[in-house]
Parts: sequence; structure tokens; C-alpha cells
Amino acid sequence: MPSNTMTDTLHLKSRHIRSFVLRQGRVSPAQQRACDTLLPRFGIPYSAQPLNLNQAFARSAPKILEIGFGMGDSTATIALAHPENDYLALEVHTPGVGNLLKLIDAQQITNIRIIQHDAVEVLRDMIGAATLDGVHIFFPDPWHKARHNKRRLIQAPFIAQLVQKLKPPEPGRSGGYIHVATDWQDYAEQALKVLSEQALLENTATDYAPRPAYRPLTKFEQRGIRLGHGVWDMVFRRR
Repeated sequence: MPSNTMTDTLHLKSRHIRSFVLRQGRVSPAQQRACDTLLPRFGIPYSAQPLNLNQAFARSAPKILEIGFGMGDSTATIALAHPENDYLALEVHTPGVGNLLKLIDAQQITNIRIIQHDAVEVLRDMIGAATLDGVHIFFPDPWHKARHNKRRLIQAPFIAQLVQKLKPPEPGRSGGYIHVATDWQDYAEQALKVLSEQALLENTATDYAPRPAYRPLTKFEQRGIRLGHGVWDMVFRRR
């Protein structure tokens, strides 16, 4: 009988349900120009082989994976404020990739690398075990219709694989963390349940965590707060 980890690995290696749809969003000329000129420098092509993260960033530093960075504003803000960390940012949509590249260029940010590919496949094929100091999943697609919930990224098999990529705790150092934020309450409840049921994770809060200072408020989030909408942060650490 295969172990749970082996079962989860087999599940992810089979044809998985994608948590995104490639929409034909308009790519501005500036975004396309950024992709054409800057992606060769700051991008990492997907490849079905392990990625040497220190080599990719040309240094040894804490490595944070961001899954689904949208237009990249928060990613750029966080990376600029924390030059001591390196950020591997994943996104499938070209307008967002182009926009983040523009921000990298305009603000001379050196500690971001981008992979434009499905996060499940990147995680499975490119990220080695115990290599990540943290993972950011901010406002993933909520797939709010009940019949689409199966497309949500935060599912037990995915988290089981993700936790294997986090560094375990060592004397004098905490284990790697997973930080999820969502503005959909039912997704927050699902994510909290999935994360809480993963034996290798422990919650840093009783349930939901206060927003960590490093996660900036987006304009969309600020508007939602003014309208009384909730935002739920969850921060779990590797045991």
C-alpha cells in the first residue's frame, strides 16, 4: 500500500485539474516590450528538472516562492522592502508577467525571478525538497461557484507536496512557512481546514492570523475593507 506522500505524488503526476484558465487578456505594448526584453534576464524557462535556486539568483539567501502574483505590485513592494530574501514568482498570465517586469526595471529590483508556467508542474518538477523558506499564495482564484470548487489551488494533495518543499526547523531556525490570503470566506474556511489537517504544518495563530506587516494592502483590498468586506490570512509553519 503506497504511503500518503506517494499517493499524493502520483495524484500530482497524473493529469491535474488546472486552477486557472488562460484568458485572452489584452497585453499592452509596454508589457509585451518588457516580456521581450526583460524576461530573458529575469525569467526562468520551465524545465522538467530540478532548479538550483542559489544559482538562479547568483547568491545564497532565503528563498520565497510566490504562486500567482497577478499584476505583481505586491511582489515588487515586498521584494524591494526585503532585499535580504530572494523571490521566485510564478504566474501564467502575460499581462501580469509584463507588468512585474516593468516594475523590476523601473525600481531596479534584483531579487525576483519569474517562471511563467503552471505552479503545480513547477512545484512537482523544478523545486527540490526542503529548499524553500516560505511560500506566498495571495488571493488565489476563488472559483466561487460550488461546481468549480474542485479547481481551487488549495487542496490536500497540493499542500502535501508543497510542505515537502519547505525547510524543516533546525536549532536556532524556524521551519519554512506557507502564507495564504483570500477575500472569500468559504475559501478561507476550506483553506484553513486543509492546512490544519496537514500533519507537518502548525498554525501560527489560533485560526486566522493578523495580516503580517510584509504583505502590503492592495488598492482592491483597501476598497473592500472600506465596504466592510473581510480578508483572511493564514500562516502555517513546517514542523
